[in-house]
Amino acid sequence: MPKVRQALETLPSRRAFLGGAAVSAGAILLGFHLAGPRQARASGGPDLSGGPAKPNAFVRIAADDTVTVMIKHLDMGQGNTTGLATILADELDADWATVRTAFAPADAALYNNLLMGPVQGTGGSTAIANSWLQLRRAGAAARAMLVAAAAARWAVPAAEITVSRGVVAHAASNRSARFGDLAEAAAAQPVPQEPTLKRPDQWTLIGTRVPRIDSAAKTDGSATYAMDIRRPGQVTAVVLHSPRFGGVVKRVDDKAARAMPGVLDVVTIPTGVAVIAKDTWSAIKGREVLEVAWDDSAAETRSSGAILAEYRERLKSPGLVASRRGDADGAIAGAAKVLEAEFTFPYLAHAAMEPLNATIERAPDGSYDVFAGCQLQTIEQAVVAATLGVTTDKVRLHTQWAGGSFGRRATPGADYFAETASIVKATEGKAPVHLVWTREDDMAGGFYRPMVVHKLRAGLDAAGAVVGWEHRMIGKSIMIGSPFEAMLVKDGIDSTTVEGASDTPYALPAYRFEVHNAREGVPVLWWRSVGHTHTAHAMEVFIDELAHAAGADPVAYRLGMLKSAPRLSGVLALAAEKAGWTAGASEKGRGLGVAAHESFGSYVAMVADVTTEDAKVKVNRIVAAVDVGIAVNPDIIRAQVEGAVGFALSSVLRNRITLEDGVVQERNFDTYAPTRMSEMPLVEVHIMPSTAAPTGIGEPGVPVIAPAISNAVFAATGRRLRSLPLELGGLKGV
Repeated sequence: MPKVRQALETLPSRRAFLGGAAVSAGAILLGFHLAGPRQARASGGPDLSGGPAKPNAFVRIAADDTVTVMIKHLDMGQGNTTGLATILADELDADWATVRTAFAPADAALYNNLLMGPVQGTGGSTAIANSWLQLRRAGAAARAMLVAAAAARWAVPAAEITVSRGVVAHAASNRSARFGDLAEAAAAQPVPQEPTLKRPDQWTLIGTRVPRIDSAAKTDGSATYAMDIRRPGQVTAVVLHSPRFGGVVKRVDDKAARAMPGVLDVVTIPTGVAVIAKDTWSAIKGREVLEVAWDDSAAETRSSGAILAEYRERLKSPGLVASRRGDADGAIAGAAKVLEAEFTFPYLAHAAMEPLNATIERAPDGSYDVFAGCQLQTIEQAVVAATLGVTTDKVRLHTQWAGGSFGRRATPGADYFAETASIVKATEGKAPVHLVWTREDDMAGGFYRPMVVHKLRAGLDAAGAVVGWEHRMIGKSIMIGSPFEAMLVKDGIDSTTVEGASDTPYALPAYRFEVHNAREGVPVLWWRSVGHTHTAHAMEVFIDELAHAAGADPVAYRLGMLKSAPRLSGVLALAAEKAGWTAGASEKGRGLGVAAHESFGSYVAMVADVTTEDAKVKVNRIVAAVDVGIAVNPDIIRAQVEGAVGFALSSVLRNRITLEDGVVQERNFDTYAPTRMSEMPLVEVHIMPSTAAPTGIGEPGVPVIAPAISNAVFAATGRRLRSLPLELGGLKGV
């Protein structure tokens, strides 16, 4: 990790680029970067509206009329390439049929995530939110430059020129030109620093269902994923890792591996022993006959049950106070009724369909090219450079389509990038190295959603209103010890651990939230929706319990506590309405459950319809309501919520990662089964109309699924299934 920080410190703070518009092979390149300090706004995030526009490379208009939008984020299936291109193309008035996308190179000076600071990266459902004004200004500026070029060519006032679907026209003189005809002349025009943006009633693409940019290529197989990369002379490497986290190589006997057909070399690297071969199969077969003795003196050797027991013991003591208002202890002591609950959450793997892989190739000049599904480009570039002993300008990243991530490709230490670079270094860059993790490597390789335990206690008055709430949790921090610690950890409290609970929107007159940072040796990482994966479940199931204890309808009870949260209460009311929610509508064996939660600036509520039969839980229907501000592409929003249900359902019903003596037990989809098509419920998604700036939807659909289902199971059975996966007394999800 020190190498990562050192490399990050050497990155340029700002690099001059293009100096204005630039001409390249008849193309116009320009864009805008919102410069200036990060300012806090009411929601607590940075202000994305200020700062002068500066030319950068966000749009390329070529002589053949194609409009290429440079995408600074990774698209791992969430469709942000389409959403980002839509924003720019609308302001440009481009013909959607001519719009293309290309992944931008690693360049934090140009392509930093405005919500992450000086870092280029994708995460936290920020792609659309941080690019909204940036890309609108880029499109509007390009449009203005095309209009100016046409006005100069035709000697007519610019105000008389119109632009529509890639055509610039002057009706009075009956003249027109396509974008490609004007590209070179437009590049010579001055770049407007404050281009005029469209009014919402002028949008033609934003808010509509435009076809996804990537659908055709992903359907016909022409889309290139990192796993598809084949460089001249490329070799494949697989790594034998320690079966226990923290184990290191003590002794290697590689004679049998080297004798295997196709095996070219065997090298020891910091993370294990790499077998290099002509192809993946030969590398795997060579790895199977390696004989390695491991030093486990610093390894995690406990079982997950022992770690959980330690967590429960630590929760008996006060933790770090993450949030406090009023006297929770005193209020609970004087309450008419007191409720307590414990919630446990297991380690979870990301289980993306495309396992981790990357290719690094050494160029003749000593620089390096990296081909991967790059999610934190700034860090990945810095890690590769530090590992290979070169400066960051000697490392070029080529971002590829990624077959899922859910957070796994975005490790703060860029683990598999470092591993690939270590193999290249050990082999002196003689050949391009394609590192491939098998499914078993991926599942047992760590960087899981942390194991977490929550303990809650609340007091109600005689009328059933909450008077005091005490909340204590324990889990391993993702950010402590990472390059992001200074930004996201304050007074020992990792904001991504406590989010969704320490900042609850519920009106709780007396509230105290405490957290313990666990220190076990299992590497953990953000998992789709990060801390909200567990805080939303604990909060929403416990709120449901309080409503039941108060004899109140769960929807009405929540609405009464959300009077100061109009957007969250809005989606809650909408979901209930669309689901046909009626107090007491549930019956034995079938029930409705509700949950609502805000995450990443977006608001989501869900109503789950479940049946319980033969000790099994079946989810029949999910009705969701979402408020993500302006809906750039409603179809993708719906797809992301549907995908969130499919992604999270298996973790709600059955999935967990367990350790026995430090060894991971679930290693493939036979023991960590993803959601089957036959299990998918009917999913209805309703989008709240909004004029607010758009937020994200890649993650916010996940947190509410589990509590909605759990609450529905209670309605159907009268039994509370608090912990995940849902199972209690023989009743479990399958």
